[in-house]
Amino acid sequence: MLEIMGYLAGALTTLAFIPQVLQIYRTKSAKDVSLAMFLLFTAGVALWLGYGIMTHSFPVVAANATTLVLSFVILYFKWKYTRSNI
Repeated sequence: MLEIMGYLAGALTTLAFIPQVLQIYRTKSAKDVSLAMFLLFTAGVALWLGYGIMTHSFPVVAANATTLVLSFVILYFKWKYTRSNI
């Protein structure tokens, strides 16, 4: 039961980023995304991924690996769409 809770929590928190990625992609704007917050968040997710790897916790690894990819996508969009508005 505990592992199922871990998978469910990881899935929900990871899926929460998909609407933001889609919104940024559709509008071609990431002006309302805080760069400082997302850099700190991405660093935290990377550390959680490392923690999951070191503790052999697959739910933590799976959720944070996916969230890290989505975070990098948002950071890329932030960079791309900020540069195109200069």
